[in-house]
Amino acid sequence: MHNRLLFSFMAFVIPSPAFAITCHGNYQVVNGQEISTPYCRDNVLAEIARQSGFDVSNSTMRHNPSRKEEICRYLQSDIRVDTACAEVLPDGGGRGR
Repeated sequence: MHNRLLFSFMAFVIPSPAFAITCHGNYQVVNGQEISTPYCRDNVLAEIARQSGFDVSNSTMRHNPSRKEEICRYLQSDIRVDTACAEVLPDGGGRGR
C-alpha cells in the first residue's frame, strides 16, 4: 500500500519531458511562439561562459546573481550576452554606449 502511494506521489511530482521548457537560443517556445525569457537568456549566457572557460551550470546562472554579474563583466565585450547581462550590469551590459 505504502509503495503504491509513494509511486503515485512520485509520478505526480516528477515532471515529464512533455512539460520541459524548450528554448531556441534566448527564446522560450510557448504555444508555438518564441518569447524572450530570462530562463532561456541565462541558459545561453551559461553556454557562452562555458565556451570561454568558466565552470558554470545553467542553474547557477539563473540562481546566483553575483556569479552572473561576474561572468557578464568578463564577457561584456561579446555581443551575444548583451540582452542576458543588461539586468545585472550598471551600464545595461553595453559595450561603451
